[in-house]
Amino acid sequence: MSSSQHQSSLQAARDKAPSAPLASSAQSERPRRRRQLGDNSWGYLFLTPWVIGMLLFLAGPTLVSFYLSFTNFNLLNPPKWIGVMNYVRLFTMDSRYLTSLRVTFTYVAFAVPLNLAFALALAMLLNSRIRGLGLYRAIYYVPSLLGGSVAIAILWRQVFGPSGIVSQILAVFGVPGTSWVSSPGTALWTLIILHVWQFGSPMIIFLAGLKQIPKELYEAAVVDGAGRWQQFWMITVPMLTPVIFFNLILQIINSFQAFTPAFIVSGGTGGPLDSTLFYTLYLYLQGFGNFRMGYASAMGWVLLIIIGVFTALAFFSSKYWVHYEDER
Repeated sequence: MSSSQHQSSLQAARDKAPSAPLASSAQSERPRRRRQLGDNSWGYLFLTPWVIGMLLFLAGPTLVSFYLSFTNFNLLNPPKWIGVMNYVRLFTMDSRYLTSLRVTFTYVAFAVPLNLAFALALAMLLNSRIRGLGLYRAIYYVPSLLGGSVAIAILWRQVFGPSGIVSQILAVFGVPGTSWVSSPGTALWTLIILHVWQFGSPMIIFLAGLKQIPKELYEAAVVDGAGRWQQFWMITVPMLTPVIFFNLILQIINSFQAFTPAFIVSGGTGGPLDSTLFYTLYLYLQGFGNFRMGYASAMGWVLLIIIGVFTALAFFSSKYWVHYEDER
């Protein structure tokens, strides 16, 4: 082999061999990755109880419920596979189920916008500079803490009873007292009023949104001669649309899942004449009253789809009316 060929072979060997800095860098990278993995292991360790709880109490029951929705299961005998018969029966052979859908849709259609409107009105009132503002905020938030309780539902039944405070006030104006919760025409409206009364949570969120609106916008509007009503529609509402959208999603989901007021006020039957037969109440009656767990599971999955559809529609429509600050 000539000397030139020997030098070429040595140069090729040097090119293939890793340089010392690269080898040193690779060696130092390994301990760093080990330290990083060790640091992350503590995070994984602290997440373990949550992961176990999610698998045992959320993911597991959800999958079991999906399976049971295709079975005939009464808690006493093993589940019997019947395919989609539970879903077919819901929409073709169960008139009370269709009634529960109508009642629930009516409840959501009126309770959600009224609740948001009332919460926004009070938030704007509490956004003004008045003495004792913190106390008023705390007082107005109390109904949201108590509204979903059994005690308040029982109290609500008494308030709208034949000798309740509502009948006593109306008697002053010559309106005869009646049991509002026992009349098919007014029973659902008493529950809608109860939902509107629980305005604390959306009110606090609206109040936080109002605090983020720059005061300079209102000052400029006053200089241009805009009145309070024009300021509300041209400044407040557009700037609050992200907050309105957030509250709307939460209220839709919560309203479709309403159960306690209807159960207590109607005595657990959905009466009078199924006028307060909420979807969740009928699901409870089928599952724990008639022990038709497969049928109740199918109702639960249909409710999930309904809430998902309404939420998706809200998100789809948001691009037409929700305005974010970074888009301007």
